[in-house]
Amino acid sequence: MYELVPVSENCYYIDCPAKMGVYLAGEDQVYLIDSGNDKDAGRKVRQILDKNGWHLTAILNTHSNADHIGGNRYLQAQTGCKIYSGGIEAAFTKYPVLEPSFLYGGYPCKDLQHKFLMAQGSEVTDFSDEKFPKEIERIPLPGHFFDMTGFRTPDGVLFLADCISSRETLEKYAISFIYDVEAYLNTLDKVENMDAAIFVPAHAEVSSDVRELVCYNREKVHEVARRLLSICKEPIFFEKILQEVFRGYGLAMNFEQYVLVGSTIRSYLSWLKNEEKLKVIFEDHMLLWQTT
Repeated sequence: MYELVPVSENCYYIDCPAKMGVYLAGEDQVYLIDSGNDKDAGRKVRQILDKNGWHLTAILNTHSNADHIGGNRYLQAQTGCKIYSGGIEAAFTKYPVLEPSFLYGGYPCKDLQHKFLMAQGSEVTDFSDEKFPKEIERIPLPGHFFDMTGFRTPDGVLFLADCISSRETLEKYAISFIYDVEAYLNTLDKVENMDAAIFVPAHAEVSSDVRELVCYNREKVHEVARRLLSICKEPIFFEKILQEVFRGYGLAMNFEQYVLVGSTIRSYLSWLKNEEKLKVIFEDHMLLWQTT
């Protein structure tokens, strides 16, 4: 864990729960793609940089989930590096209480204010900054989160963030977190047709070809959708839908899983309603979902 793995002459990734990218821009200037899930991850990154005699110029954040920005504050304080982000992701990075608040749908109780859902805030510079490395291509990859972005380096290494999950993860947890299902499916279509020397997903194996894994992720989305349509054959309220999902997939319920899976299921329901496959009924002061 936290091994520095080369993937090209100037690119590496740090092997950890959410892979971080390292792009060597000059003799000793590096850009980090994401920063891990906490201060300890930041320390380990700093040790790697020091060992190689590298200076951290900036962190490029793919999105604002806590496991991708958790090392930001420590590394910024230690090195003075810039942290690049954009759109809604920049707001969540600067004010990370937004993540558990968004997931829960209100003020998050203390059970949800921990490092896995709420990083420490950091100062952010927009991608439009004139000092952003022009040789790195930003690729919009929305769906998993609001304004998630991937990064392609000059030597063809493409860092994909969280737009695909490994087979092992999907087989174990069944449902990957998705904010916008329609955008997510469009992103999968985009990634399936991309060319790169090497693909580096944050939560799947590094590979020169991700098409098969993209197809598996897409099928999992449609599988969840089919299950929800089956559950909603008769009018049913949200908490009962969530209960049936957890039972059907054999998932363990706790506060963290309640908000992560619950938020994702709400996103599926919105998508299916927009697709006119579900409708809502207001009955006895309850909102009920039903297939059309």
